[in-house]
Amino acid sequence: MSNFILFLRSLVFLLLMVVATLIWAPICFLFAPFPYNQRYHVTSFWNRFVIWCAKTICGIRYQFKGYENLPDAPVILLSKHQSAWETIFLLYTMPRPLVYVFKKELLYLPFFGWGLALLRMIPIDRSKGKDAFAQVVEHGRRRLADGQWIIMFPEGTRSYVGKKGKYKAGGPKLAVETNTLVVPIALNAGECWPKNSFIKKPGLVTVSIGKPISPAGKTPVQLLQEVENWIESEMRVISSPGIYSTDNVPESLEAATPDSA
Repeated sequence: MSNFILFLRSLVFLLLMVVATLIWAPICFLFAPFPYNQRYHVTSFWNRFVIWCAKTICGIRYQFKGYENLPDAPVILLSKHQSAWETIFLLYTMPRPLVYVFKKELLYLPFFGWGLALLRMIPIDRSKGKDAFAQVVEHGRRRLADGQWIIMFPEGTRSYVGKKGKYKAGGPKLAVETNTLVVPIALNAGECWPKNSFIKKPGLVTVSIGKPISPAGKTPVQLLQEVENWIESEMRVISSPGIYSTDNVPESLEAATPDSA
């Protein structure tokens, strides 16, 4: 496929996503007085539309692997993070409403941030350090008790395809503090929707879900090591051949920082 066609498709996709955001944010406000599950469901239509556009216009297809591993119990999802694609996709495809932990600055984005503010997410001020994590634990307990699932990206930010960011122990710390199962997720969305790239490429995204991991008897660092090992090993299975080099192995968690959310 020529670069011009890829550019044109990516442009049409972006324009549709912007238009959908401008239309859907006010609709979300109309549903603000409704029960939360209904409000969440209505909001998720934006996500469904964006993923449908990505599939129809840009050719980004997807498949699940291990979906049956998701338990009927409170969990904290710890996911690989390569793209904006998974932040949109996972919200409406999980069996329970998700709670994202994100930097509070996202709430200030016009339209998108306003709609986000209507959901029971956990915005944090990273400048507050340990106080920020205490806030995550406080809100996390309530959200889990309400039947929602918490999702966090241990790398903190999107990693480039074939690379691994530094895994942080905020998610495992929360799991240990709340005695909640952890479910690791590996995915290769960055091959189609690369970090910091306007061009979206056609292809198949595999979302691989691991078996739940119990935090019982483990420190956050030990739990993080287990999560990191599974995700990075699975990335070599689901990624296109040659993308993951043999030297891109999970680091010793000697350098991991459990004080980061």
